[in-house]
Amino acid sequence: MNLFSEKNNEITELAGQVLSEKLGENVIIESSETLGGGCINHASKLETNKGAFFLKWNSNCAHDIFLREAEGLQELKKAAQNKIAIPEVFAAKEVGDTPGFLVTEYLKPGYSTGNDDELLGHGLATIHNYKNEKFGFYNNNYCGATLQNNQWKTNWAEFFRENRLRFLLDLIQKERPLASNEISVFEKLLEKIQHLIPPDNYPVLIHGDLWSGNYMITEKGPALIDPATYYASNEMEMSIMTMFGGFSQRFFNAYNEIRPLGKDWRSRNKLYQLYHVLNHFYLFGGGYRSQAVTIAKSYL
Repeated sequence: MNLFSEKNNEITELAGQVLSEKLGENVIIESSETLGGGCINHASKLETNKGAFFLKWNSNCAHDIFLREAEGLQELKKAAQNKIAIPEVFAAKEVGDTPGFLVTEYLKPGYSTGNDDELLGHGLATIHNYKNEKFGFYNNNYCGATLQNNQWKTNWAEFFRENRLRFLLDLIQKERPLASNEISVFEKLLEKIQHLIPPDNYPVLIHGDLWSGNYMITEKGPALIDPATYYASNEMEMSIMTMFGGFSQRFFNAYNEIRPLGKDWRSRNKLYQLYHVLNHFYLFGGGYRSQAVTIAKSYL
């Protein structure tokens, strides 16, 4: 047995123990099937005497990443009001002497029913109607592997400028330093943010990293997974959704039936995409650098 198999068996056994404590019943792991599709964490489907569960784990990551993901899923599930599937969280463990992990409900893949776009639109709009008094979240969490500063603020333009763009630019300078002329472009943009964003935004819950890979069709209908949840302007959600495509006009029509977007939301779409472009540069480097600079210049 190789080292990975040994570690996987260890985590599977530990997950079974935690599930037994959570459910108050003896949970017996009958089988573990490795699942593909993840680019960061290891994932498995656990078949037990109490049904199927989804397990993902890692030791080479931030110590609290699975705790923060669990919080995001739980908040989304409250906001969704059963209008869209969010996997139920059963256990989360931080990285320590053993890898960290997350155990959730296993959502069995399903087939398209022909109205998935409408269900997703209505479901996401329902989540975006879940409000808060401030922008941010209860703890800092992660967009992919990147730390997000979720310190509460009452002003959306300030939150986006300081907690998202400036915070991320500071991280980038420590890992992939930008040239002085590029930094100058971003500094000029940061000075203009307050004038580029309308003052009438109010905090609503967003998934935070909703590209097509974090949305799946299940037997329960459309489902959202792998969140980077916080309270923001709903327009922030649309930035990552439009960055890589995969969401139809039928989705937007359904969304607007419940939570209409402002008529000029697309004029700010690239501005909000800048956060995700910078994050991709921080994580992967390459052409995202010039793309970010181009976006910033377009708003000066």
